[in-house]
Amino acid sequence: MKNILKKIGNITLNILVFIAIIFLAFSGYVIYQIKLQNKQYASICGYTALEVVTGSMSKTIDIGDLVIVKLTQNINVGDIIVYSQDNNLITHRVVEISKENIITKGDNNNTADEPIKKENVVGKVIYVVRKFGILKDVFSSPWVLICIGITILLFGIAIICKNEDK
Repeated sequence: MKNILKKIGNITLNILVFIAIIFLAFSGYVIYQIKLQNKQYASICGYTALEVVTGSMSKTIDIGDLVIVKLTQNINVGDIIVYSQDNNLITHRVVEISKENIITKGDNNNTADEPIKKENVVGKVIYVVRKFGILKDVFSSPWVLICIGITILLFGIAIICKNEDK
């Protein structure tokens, strides 16, 4: 029985270390793209993830939701897109496409936006992660991170002590 618990503990610790390494590598890559390359967003394999900060798309996409965006210029009327305007990234629905311009509108707005150029389109929203802002707030709290770190450390010490007992 102790052998099984030891194996489960080792596997769990290995998984946690692997997840931490992936998270650190991903975070480093995002920081590199945004801070050192001065990009508005980080792209990984043709996709990016952005947090919604306004209520212009409420009921469809709420404040704090995370949108997964496929970086593409191939859009249609009715698609929800992200575009760049005045150094801001805006997430709105396409209501009209002409030869040179695109007109968008927030689902919660009364009027359409000013036309934008097609080259301002960052991409198309393909998935929405609801309530991501809550998770972000919780896991960006220093106290939560300290508690998680201490828990992992104690778990690792317990496994090491059990190994030394044998």
